[in-house]
Order: sequence, then structure tokens, then C-alpha cells
Amino acid sequence: MKKITIILIAILLVILVIALINNISISSKSGLETKESSAGSVSVAVMPRSLEESSATWDFEIKLNTHSEELSEDLVIVSELVDDQGRVHKPISWEGDPPGGHHRQGVLKFKPILPRPKSIELKMSKLSASEIKNAGGISERIFKWIF
Repeated sequence: MKKITIILIAILLVILVIALINNISISSKSGLETKESSAGSVSVAVMPRSLEESSATWDFEIKLNTHSEELSEDLVIVSELVDDQGRVHKPISWEGDPPGGHHRQGVLKFKPILPRPKSIELKMSKLSASEIKNAGGISERIFKWIF
């Protein structure tokens, strides 16, 4: 009976550890958490990658999903990074899926902001045709991180 109890406790501990691992907030190499927006017809997840002053570029991994329309916007054009002083920084490139389809992912790259600000906001506007028409009042998504 004691042996069965020990086995059951071990199994429960393994299940608990797996459950905790799956519920931990995903964070990137930068230590900043993934931000998500599901407003409107497009869901967006943004994970900051390397945001150190010594990084060659500041990278944001982006995932876009929809089931109602094409994701046809050029993310370099519709995105900008705003620092804590209100200065606007445009992306230098998008490395990922091309415009079109219902699912896109890739990395949006910016020049590093020096000195590193206390906070940043990634602003994305008009991610789909319905957002261009401002359907549902969604014209812009804002993702903010504080260092």
C-alpha cells in the first residue's frame, strides 16, 4: 500500500509540474512578455526578442491570425515604435510571410533606440480591410512594454 501511495504522489507531482510549465507566461530572450490583442477580426501576438542596446536590430516576433479576410497589409508601412519621449521609429524590415492569407508570422526589425528608453509602444494600424474601414472602431493596436 505504501508503494502505491508513493507512485500516486510521484504521478501527481509530474502532472503538477507539467501544468505549471504550460501556464507560465511566455517571455522572450529580452525578458519582456508576449502581448496579445484579439479585438476585431484579427488576432495579433507580439513577442519582443533582442532589445538590448548592443543588439544589431530590435526584433519583434509577430503572429497574425484571422478567419474572415486576407491579411494583405505591409507591416513595415502600418507599424511604428514609439519611445518614452514620443519619438517615432519606423521598421527597417519584415522577415516573414508575405501579404495575403489568413495566418502570417515573422519578425519586424527596428534600429536600436539609444539610449534605451524606459518604455516603448509598438503601434500597428489597419491590419485588415475591415480595420481600414474602421469597422468596430479598431484603427490601431498598441502594445506597450516597460523596461
